[in-house]
Amino acid sequence: MRLKTDIVITGVGVVSPIGIGCEAFWHSLVTGKGAVRRLAVLDGAPLPPALGAEISDFEASRWVRPRKALKVMSRDIQLAFVAAELACQQAAVGPGKLDPERFGIVFGTDMISCELEELAPAYRQCIVNGHFDFARWGTHALEEMFPLWMLKYLPNMPACHIGIAQDARGPNNSIVLGEVSSLAAVAEAARVLERGAADVMIAGGTGCRIHPIVWSRRKVYDSAEWDGPPEKACRPFDAHRCGQVFGEGAAAFILETAENARARGAKPLARLAGFASTFERCPPGELPAGEAIRRAIRQALESSSLSPNEIGHVNAHGLSAVHDDRIEAQAIASVLGDVPVTAPKSFFGNLAAGTGAVELAASVLALQAGLIPPTLNYEVPDPTCPVNVVSGSAQTTNVLSALCLNHSRFGQAMAVVIVHPEF
Repeated sequence: MRLKTDIVITGVGVVSPIGIGCEAFWHSLVTGKGAVRRLAVLDGAPLPPALGAEISDFEASRWVRPRKALKVMSRDIQLAFVAAELACQQAAVGPGKLDPERFGIVFGTDMISCELEELAPAYRQCIVNGHFDFARWGTHALEEMFPLWMLKYLPNMPACHIGIAQDARGPNNSIVLGEVSSLAAVAEAARVLERGAADVMIAGGTGCRIHPIVWSRRKVYDSAEWDGPPEKACRPFDAHRCGQVFGEGAAAFILETAENARARGAKPLARLAGFASTFERCPPGELPAGEAIRRAIRQALESSSLSPNEIGHVNAHGLSAVHDDRIEAQAIASVLGDVPVTAPKSFFGNLAAGTGAVELAASVLALQAGLIPPTLNYEVPDPTCPVNVVSGSAQTTNVLSALCLNHSRFGQAMAVVIVHPEF
């Protein structure tokens, strides 16, 4: 379904392993500076060698206000809060600058893992003769818990904290769809604007997959079994890819109607041309076949009124997993042909619910620069992945439009089309 209202992006905020803020983030992308390393957070843990991308220079206290709010903010919430603050600063929105009741938020989130240090005392209270006694949880364990501990881990809390800080009293929503969450949040924010329920929306996503609890379940995620240089572990569409790599990060966007942006004198960075959300049923024990991805691409094109040759590049999900990359590449090729493809996860891995937002930020910046960022570690083409992967260095382009893709192993797929404001 086509958008009935022109909607533009006027602010972008990024907190990622390859840079905090648009300038640092973009510099890393165009210079090929990835962030996948041995994870310091898991050094000494009795786990297999842990590779991933963590944000090493992040100090939430520089941005969070009031500072005491940090007590009830998990890592995911902190990343989201700062990304939203950076986006608001760029777009010149926030407290006192907008009608607060016409200012809303939709944010994508994931399962937020609890800090082990907070749970350990409670678990110890339930150990009797070396065994865990569930009957003691209510009578002995809860008194060891921080009274507000749950507020750190609820998936709706990123949107709540952002709303409080930015005085955004309009529609407030959270979407939890795994890797599809971010793009789904952008689409829902656009629908809110189209319905006339708000003039300005913050949309984005946040996620952290480098937590020890996630790593204890690493086999579930088909994570990379890689014994080479860590920076080469994430290899989207490459014939030697061997599984996904974890990371953490968040990004946020200021979306508003073009009319509202003109009235504020705000400069549009990109226009949201269309999007599509699709699903395919996966029989128990089986992975998606890629039909949802194919339909998402087709429907997003229809929504944007663009033809396949009017797409400048595809920002692919590019998980670096054997099956996932194959079905995505074949879907892209079947609908869009030889379009240039970039896969930002090669720089920072899978950011869970934050992945789509951070990747979309890359394409917004790409439209501004007229460059398509390269895909790292694409060295040996895979015949089963028939796509035109941009690798080696950034590629210039004068087709200033992009189709951004995300999909999950549960069958959801999401495609968002953005174009340069003058396209």
